[in-house]
Order: sequence, then structure tokens, then C-alpha cells
Amino acid sequence: MKSAQIRARFWGILWFFGGVITRVIWMELILAQIGFRAAVRRSRPVRFRREAERFRALAIHMGGVMIKVGQFLSSRLDVLPPEVTETLADLQDEVPPETYASVRALAEHEFSASLAEKFAWFDEQPLAAASLGQVHRARLSGETPEAEHFQAVVVKILRPNIEQIVEVDLSALRIVGGWLMRYRPIREHADVPALLEEFSASLHEEIDYELEARHAEIFAENFSTDLLVHVPRVVRSRSTRRVLTLEDVSAIKITDYDAITAAGINRAEVARRLLDTYLKQIFDDGFFHADPHPGNLFVTPSPAGSAAPAWQLTFVDFGMVGRLPENLRAGLRETVIAVGTKDPARLIKSYRSLGFLLPGADSSEIEKASAMVFDRFWGLSMSELRSISLDEVHDMGHRIRDVMVVMPFQVPNNLLMLVRTVAILSGMCTGLDPHFNLWNQLAPYAKKLVAEEGGTALDTILQTLEELAKTLVALPSQASRVLTQAEREGLLIRAPQVSRELRSLSRSVDRLSGSVLFAALLLGGIWLYEAGQLLPGQALLGFAGLILVWMLFAPRRRG
Repeated sequence: MKSAQIRARFWGILWFFGGVITRVIWMELILAQIGFRAAVRRSRPVRFRREAERFRALAIHMGGVMIKVGQFLSSRLDVLPPEVTETLADLQDEVPPETYASVRALAEHEFSASLAEKFAWFDEQPLAAASLGQVHRARLSGETPEAEHFQAVVVKILRPNIEQIVEVDLSALRIVGGWLMRYRPIREHADVPALLEEFSASLHEEIDYELEARHAEIFAENFSTDLLVHVPRVVRSRSTRRVLTLEDVSAIKITDYDAITAAGINRAEVARRLLDTYLKQIFDDGFFHADPHPGNLFVTPSPAGSAAPAWQLTFVDFGMVGRLPENLRAGLRETVIAVGTKDPARLIKSYRSLGFLLPGADSSEIEKASAMVFDRFWGLSMSELRSISLDEVHDMGHRIRDVMVVMPFQVPNNLLMLVRTVAILSGMCTGLDPHFNLWNQLAPYAKKLVAEEGGTALDTILQTLEELAKTLVALPSQASRVLTQAEREGLLIRAPQVSRELRSLSRSVDRLSGSVLFAALLLGGIWLYEAGQLLPGQALLGFAGLILVWMLFAPRRRG
């Protein structure tokens, strides 16, 4: 790429984000301070959505890294308002392909040989084109070792100059990150440089095809004894850091419901196997395929007369994977224990171990809010809990939606990838089988996690969770009364703007209680269901599902 094009791209990114920051400063810091605060607050959702639409247009025009930036931003529910994440949610990683001459030149440079020498046939028309690379079909030549087992392959080739584009775009974004960190409200609620480093690391993984090849091999090793799962084999003799050759395993797309049914395959069984496969990846392996869109998952019928299973679930594209190391899983268990033992200090410790709290963040207000939650544990009975009105659940959902934006939380990228993956899977499973029952498949894994905690008796866990559930529902109104009394009688806090901070803390307490309530209902429902207490278990799971739906989809309420 010419140096003039590189400079134009660099300055174009800075100019765009400089404009966004200038408009925000004008509205939020100038107009809001000279008597237009109410108008600024009312216009905020529209303005945020408009800025997201501008970025979306920029990403489509520039392609490359900017599309990946948009997809990354769409997942950051913890630091961005829903108007931004929702606008960017369906930004597709599809751009016009590079010319055949340019990708052929890159591949032949990598191989130090012509494509005709390396392949018996190579399709000049790409099978798919994305922002970082594109895919072509090909056939292996006879002397290739892997040709004894298969000949049809797909060849992934990086876009020419993509590494240079990545570095230029990241350099510009780091400058923008420095600008943003000068604004105190952003600095206190988001570690922008850390977010950029997370994004940079993920992006560099995606443009390293040697690493993707290793991901595919790890995944294949993890399922080596499972005949129901198929992973494309890597053709190492035809792969480099910028070219990756894999067995062509194209079959029925997992969302092609008519074709699955026509092949005589039970769609409900496909849904069950899909989720079970991911539960193994998450709970057993700590390594999961993090991009389960329909183009990356296939249902592969076995040939007639084959001794293999009637069909297999086939995974492709391992450029985006998630990892849940033991320390991360231990942090999640610590959170559950802290909630169950009503220990706010331990809860804050678990947040820090998970990386939820920014370095140096003042946790005192969060600990106070947690203590208020725990101080109000005695209240509603189980029957009262089951009688919560839908209106109250609706209100709770609104409050939960932006909890992590108000408080100094920042969720690690691996956990966000996990949430995104589970959300996509949920939609896929429901599409395959409208009567799909998530809880029946979660229960064995929940039971296993309990056993791993040292054999804690199920009755003790259920008793703790029941105590938790009894009073969490009463927390929002109680917190409101406490804070109202504090405003009336006086409460010593460090923040200079007392009324504003009290309102913010009140909202935060409500939202934190909603998040804890969801966790309690979910875990309690699973364990009750597994213990044979079907009616109470189903009731708790139903309410957990309602809260989760609103947490994911309800529009953010402005105060």
C-alpha cells in the first residue's frame, strides 16, 4: 500500500474520532454547564445512535480493522451505552474481495512456488471474503502427503498489506485512547488502553494463520474421542503464517432447517448435541470456539453404509477462540461463595480477581452497596418470590441493563466472548428446536461444579440460596428508603456533589441487586430442578430467564 494511502487512513481515523470527541465536549461539557442540562440529557440516546451510525458508515467504507473495531465495540455492553452497541451489533465482516492476481502473488510469495506447483486445481473465484482475508477452494496435488486421505481443501489467504493496515489503524486508535483518558468520567469507568490492548491481541491472533492452525488442532485433540464432532484437518505442507490450507468440510449449514430435515436428521437432537458440545468446551476444556455463526457450523450426514454415526457436527474457522483459565473459573466460583455467605469484602475481592474492577478503583461505595444487599437478606418467602409481578421484573430489567456502565466495572474480553457465544447458541438451538430446554442440559454441569467445590452438601447450598432469594427482591425499595433518609438527615461521604452521588449510588444498588438476584435464581433453580423439586425449580428458572431477557434486550432508561 502506498505511503500516501497509509497517511490518509491514519489521519482519517483521527479526524473521525476527533469530531466525535468535539461534539461530545460541546454537548456534555459546555451546553450542559450553561443551562441546557435537561436538553442534553434528553437528546443523549439520539446523539449516541447517530455517532454509532457514522462509525458504521466509516467502517464499511474503510473495511479492514475498522469493521473489527465495530464488532468489538458492539460487545462492550460494560462500557458503552446500548444505543451504540445495538447499532453496531449486525455489522457484517463482509467486504469486496481482493483481485485474484493480488492474492495469488501473496500465496506464491509465501510458498516460494506457483500455485500450479502446489495445487492440482485452484478456484480463482473466492468462496468468501472478509475484512482480514478471503477463502478459495482448491484440490491437493497427488504428491501432497494429506492427499491420501482427502483432496478437496479450502485455502485462506490474508489480504495483501493487511498487517500494515492493522498497525496503522492501531496506532491511530491508541492516540484516540490517550485523548479519551484525559476525560475524568471515562478514566474512572473504563481503562481504554487496556481495552485497546485486548483488541490488539485478539486482532493479531486473527491474522496469524499458524496460530489458527494450532487452535484447530487443539480443538480436534479435545474431541478426538468424540465421533459425533468433526474438525477440518490442517494441511501443514500448504500452510504458512499468511496462508492456511484446511480440509474442505462444507456440508449443511446449521441454520438450513429444511435441508437438515430432508436428510432425515432430527433437529432437536442437533440442538442438544450443539449445546452439549459447547458445555464441554466451556466447563471441561476451558477453550471454546468463539465465532459460532451459521457459516462456521455444519451438519454433515455420513455416507450410506458407513460405520460412522449417522451425522456429525462440524466446526470450521478457529481464528476467534475463547479461553477460560482455571484462575478465571476460580474467580467466578469465589463470587458465588461470597454471595452465598453474605460477605461484601469477599465479593469485592472476587471482582478484583476476575478483573472486573479497574486498577486503583475506589471500591468503598461498591462494598457499601453490597453490604446493603446483604443486610436485607430476610424478607420475602419463596411463595412471595414466585408472585413477583411482571411489571416489577420489567422495572428490574431496565435497571440491570446499564449497571456496569454506572459503576467502575470492566469485564474481561474472554467473558464477553463467552456471553456473546452463549447468546448466539441460544438463538441457534431455539431455531433448531422451538421446545429446546436449556436447563435439562445445564443441570449435570452445575452439579459437577458443586462437586468440585469440595463436596458441599446440596441441602446446604439450597438453604443458602433460598435465604438469598428470600430478601433480594425487597432490596430496591429498602435501598431507596435508606438513601432518602441519608439525604434528609445527612450522610458523610467523600464525593463533593452529594445529591448526584446519592442518586447514582441508589441506581447502582438497584442494579447490583438485580444482577445478584439473577445469579441466585439461576443457580437455585438449576439445583432445585436437579434435586427433583420440579415446581420450585421451574419457577426460579422462569424468573431468571425473564430477568436475563430484559438484561440483554431492554432499552436503557435514562434518568
